[in-house]
Amino acid sequence: MSTLYSFMCGSLSGTCSTLLFQPLDLVKTRLQTLQSGVQPGSGRVGMVSVLLSVVRTERLLGLWKGVSPSFVRTIPGVGIYFSTYYSLKQHFIQDRRPAALEAVLLGGGARTVAGVVMLPVTVIKTRFECGRYSYGSVMGALRSVCQAEGPAALFSGLMATLLRDVPFSGIYVMFYSQTKASLPKGKSPAAPVANFSCGVLAGVLASLITQPADVVKTHVQVNPQLKTLEAIRYIYMEHGLLGFFRGAVPRSLRRTMMAAMAWTVYEQMMARIGLKS
Repeated sequence: MSTLYSFMCGSLSGTCSTLLFQPLDLVKTRLQTLQSGVQPGSGRVGMVSVLLSVVRTERLLGLWKGVSPSFVRTIPGVGIYFSTYYSLKQHFIQDRRPAALEAVLLGGGARTVAGVVMLPVTVIKTRFECGRYSYGSVMGALRSVCQAEGPAALFSGLMATLLRDVPFSGIYVMFYSQTKASLPKGKSPAAPVANFSCGVLAGVLASLITQPADVVKTHVQVNPQLKTLEAIRYIYMEHGLLGFFRGAVPRSLRRTMMAAMAWTVYEQMMARIGLKS
């Protein structure tokens, strides 16, 4: 029953954070999939210019394009992540605070399960956001991909996704748990703010470390004919080393704020129902 509670708490926290920060994810995807003729260092292309371009051409609600597959992915995905994390923690560590390596394994293990299960929706979400495909709905997109490219296309970018998400989650949980351990013990009205601050710090570090894998993942999922190694070669040949950090600012902002909010809401809800997160 406690695993179900952790699933529900995680799903609700993921819903709130996804709705708030979806525009940053869309801007990040557009930056990463710019045509090679546009030079990212030219001063004409950046987070603000992409943001304004989307608002001009697709109106304000265009910033939430892809929010439907994001919800379909996040509501069960974050729930699966937190319930898996809770189950692993209760089984292997129980009530003590995990050590640094244990935190990495807990976060990475939980993310592996959630990432594999939700990958088909992640592929659809990325295609919705990039602006190159004109899908009418999530189910229509799933049907279109299966008919045109086969079901295997729904798992394109699996390796790049795991190379991005598993280290991110492992590094994030390690930094988050270790930073929280340095805070004063005991209940405090400022505890949610302190937890959120720890989450922001952990998110920035984890985002920057895993940014290259995110760029590769986006290219593979938008161009299904590319394999992971081919995508790495293509990005390097077209944009150099800096190409692996395209979209770093919006992604860092989004991943950091989403993770910090999700963990803060999750831990507060778990505490309210009397469970140790």
